[in-house]
Amino acid sequence: MERLVRSCYKKQGGYVFAKKADQIAREYGIKRIARLASNENPEPPSSLAISAAEQALKTANRYPDQQVNSLTDALKAHFGDYDFVIGVGMDGVIETLFRTLVDPTEFVAIATPTFSFYGLAAVAQGAKVISVNRKKDFSVPSEKIIREGKKAKITVICSPNNPTGNATPVEIIREILDGINGVLFLDNAYVEFSDYDYLPLLKKYDNLILGRTFSKVHSLAGLRIGYAFVPEWIVPYYIRASTPFTVNTVSAAAAIGALKDSDHQQRYISQVKRWRKRFADEVKYPVFASDANFIMVDVSPHTSDDIVETLARKGIIVRSCQSFTGLPDHYIRVSIGEDWENEQFVRAINTL
Repeated sequence: MERLVRSCYKKQGGYVFAKKADQIAREYGIKRIARLASNENPEPPSSLAISAAEQALKTANRYPDQQVNSLTDALKAHFGDYDFVIGVGMDGVIETLFRTLVDPTEFVAIATPTFSFYGLAAVAQGAKVISVNRKKDFSVPSEKIIREGKKAKITVICSPNNPTGNATPVEIIREILDGINGVLFLDNAYVEFSDYDYLPLLKKYDNLILGRTFSKVHSLAGLRIGYAFVPEWIVPYYIRASTPFTVNTVSAAAAIGALKDSDHQQRYISQVKRWRKRFADEVKYPVFASDANFIMVDVSPHTSDDIVETLARKGIIVRSCQSFTGLPDHYIRVSIGEDWENEQFVRAINTL
């Protein structure tokens, strides 16, 4: 019966995950693992988020609000009078937006190398993916993006970009919005760690969607809450395309609580900015400038997979960038974790 499986899933592919801490612990007998592969916030969730989640758990016998109005209201109170949609992580937002807008055989243009799920979601909708290679410094080639964006239903740019860490200036995004014919999905999963503010663009452009997540700065990766600033016209269609009752009550409540704790957010932002500088100053291999909560390191003449395996044997998990289309096999991505994790990485990488 395997003949019934769609051809796009018969080939090798799918999202590539980093090794998990318990896997490393079992393989090498190491009890304390430095987890620097998944761009997680190492600090536990805010006490406000935990308290709100505990209260919401008491009502878990009931279905959640399909439109998650309590969370969208909290986002409006926090950010201002914008329109929002919610999803199960950023992945859920992306998947639903593609389902809302893209018909089979239509085009999706993606600035690469970048987060692979954009392409996976596009293929799942039967779309044709146009990969637009970034420049040598990993900046966005606006002229090429605009040329391909004129025929694409959705154009995707990640800023700050995963895995390279660099952000695209606001004026370049404005130029692209003026030039393309479809929607620009600007993935801002890491924007809190940068000095860029794309929100003013929403007042002028009705073809801009800004994706964000509670997984990073808010420490809620395990609860899977994503959201997006959207133009008003798309909201009813997004709701129609959404899977019923996907965002659970506990996660939504925790997200509302997390929004209220600015101290929790600022602690990790400060940690990230401090360690980005230390990594740049102290790591002996070339470290790319980053606006995110991770850095990318060029480990040549080694290969990325070799370095990942060598560090794993020392109890340090980092991400090989070999699975990112368009990147050579000598880059690794390193999340900014707790002090001891970061220090352990610096010592280990400098001995290679």
